[in-house]
Amino acid sequence: MGTATMRAVRLHAFGGPEELIYEEVARPEPGPGEVLVRVHAAGVNPPDWYARRGFENVPAELRPNWTPPFILGSDISGVVTALGPGVTEWQLGDEAFGLVNFPGRASGYAEYVVSPATHLARKPAVLGHTDAAAVPMAGLTAYQYLFTHLSDRIGDTVMVNGAAGGVGHFAVQLARVAGAKKVIAVASGRHEEFLQDLGADRFVDYTRTPVEEVVREVDLLIDTVGGPHAHRLLPTVRRGGRIAPVFLGDYRPERAAELGITVETMWQVRSSGSDLAELATLIDTGRVRAAIDSVFPLRDAAAAHTRAEEGHLQGKIVLNAEG
Repeated sequence: MGTATMRAVRLHAFGGPEELIYEEVARPEPGPGEVLVRVHAAGVNPPDWYARRGFENVPAELRPNWTPPFILGSDISGVVTALGPGVTEWQLGDEAFGLVNFPGRASGYAEYVVSPATHLARKPAVLGHTDAAAVPMAGLTAYQYLFTHLSDRIGDTVMVNGAAGGVGHFAVQLARVAGAKKVIAVASGRHEEFLQDLGADRFVDYTRTPVEEVVREVDLLIDTVGGPHAHRLLPTVRRGGRIAPVFLGDYRPERAAELGITVETMWQVRSSGSDLAELATLIDTGRVRAAIDSVFPLRDAAAAHTRAEEGHLQGKIVLNAEG
């Protein structure tokens, strides 16, 4: 009997989206403590295109040593189709979603993926697979920042820079759940209605008004943008306040210290089925929702990456693996 196969998107050489090839590959088998999931949808995340480019934006000493060909993707939603030895918490046919093997390699751009059982949670009942696949990495990043790393340091006023993106739109909602009394969302003007609908108390269009000129006394800034000009936001944060960067940025640490501002460590999101289960409960009870920017068939992963690199997303990009 021949080896079972599946369709998947593999990266054959580092470079542009055109290096993502839709092809037939061997289907994986679950080992001890693992399950095999039939993927219905897979999320597209920044680490996917960082990997596609060979992690050129990561300092050489921290750069993962991945050699093509390999399959990208860590966000998945689907149905459990096989159980590895020792797995008792899942049954065949269960609907699951998860951030798989992150920050390692997961291979989610495929019809099937193997996942540690502990990296998965029950899919929210109110979501289909496409919407569920938009949640794991972005949702867990925001959740772990606010409920694990910053749970006792949120304060009354939270500002989210880059609020319309994947992590940003979850952070706007979860900041309120975590106890913030006022949430300020910073994004371009076309996202104003979207972010107000998610619960932002105040919206700032950075394309029209420099944020540092109109915002003051923020207790916590969650900055999903970072970059070489991140320090421009220092005046928005009160003395004794905090900046929590999601991406690398130059916050002028000496100047921040003079202003009495703490720049937190940039924490790496981790796979966690238990955290994702908490997030799923918030989704099922209507306190948090996922936004989708666009959906592409799995075979069009290259087009999805092209869209992702255009920027100015409103929510997440998802690959539909069902067709």
